[in-house]
Amino acid sequence: MTNPVELLLGTDFPMVNYAIWTLLKIVAILLPVVICVAFLTLWERKVIGWMQMRIGPNRVGKGWLQPFADVFKLIFKEIVVPSGANKTLFYIAPLLSIGPAMAAWAVIPFDPTLILADVNAGLLYVLALTSIGVYGVILAGWASNSKYAFLGAMRSAAQLVSYEIAMGFALVGVLMAANSLNLADIVNAQRGGVLQWYFIPLFPLFVVYFVSGVAETNRHPFDMAEGESEIVAGFHVEYSGVTFAVFFLAEYANMILIATLASVMFLGGWLSPLPFTNDIELFGLKPFADGFFWLAAKVFFVLFFFLWIRASFPRYRYDQIMRLGWKIFIPLTLAYIVFLAIVMQTSWGSAFH
Repeated sequence: MTNPVELLLGTDFPMVNYAIWTLLKIVAILLPVVICVAFLTLWERKVIGWMQMRIGPNRVGKGWLQPFADVFKLIFKEIVVPSGANKTLFYIAPLLSIGPAMAAWAVIPFDPTLILADVNAGLLYVLALTSIGVYGVILAGWASNSKYAFLGAMRSAAQLVSYEIAMGFALVGVLMAANSLNLADIVNAQRGGVLQWYFIPLFPLFVVYFVSGVAETNRHPFDMAEGESEIVAGFHVEYSGVTFAVFFLAEYANMILIATLASVMFLGGWLSPLPFTNDIELFGLKPFADGFFWLAAKVFFVLFFFLWIRASFPRYRYDQIMRLGWKIFIPLTLAYIVFLAIVMQTSWGSAFH
């Protein structure tokens, strides 16, 4: 099929046209993600405000333009590099944090046809990329030449590695149930309505994945890397201006990514919870058919729990966080994987296919 770039520029340079068309598709994915991050910060402050009987942002554009005011403030703030810091690594660290968070979107299926790279090992690709983000945290703490930043980086690295193992084991259960590493195939394996979604038979793995996702993104109550009462702001305490904004963007982009992956792996992705809604028509359209609408609704639902948890739970002690990861989540996921393997060898295992 001829792409729009070929129609505009001709077919004399197919590789150039392909590169431009791919670049346009990347921008079409990443630009909405950045905008969603901006408004997620507003939504978070509003939700926590409602839960605590406060108003939240209501000044700049009645609150709706507050994210843009925050962006302009960070853009025009000075970037202060500590004396004795490794300047090269100091600037590379934020890029190592934001890069994997953005690159992982390449294999996310938004609907049956809307996906940038439909690779067979999409799940493996996502796991590999999300594991790289810890290097940005470690470099930020080490390159800052600050004991507070270094301590926050070490705590964060230990936490990320611990919960990365539990997340990986939780996704092994999804891989076994769907018998595929392709994210689109995993969604298609959940066809048939809400009762076919994997969060029902794999509920313990779903809970482990979500809680581990909260810990992976350094969100409250697992934000020991940024424990203000103990180590000021953790690994990015020496960052300001745009460099701090990049770390901030990476954290919230990872939140949206975790919520999207949870929706794809356990909540049916773009699939409608009730198959009969695929035939409902309004003004000649089928707004409730399988597609992006349902994926966005599920991501919105999962993200709400990220915010709800922050407003409801006190911060854990560091030993409690590590105990939860190593002594509860990892043994639980291993035991459930063994249980799932046994079940799939019985007649009940046909329910997954």
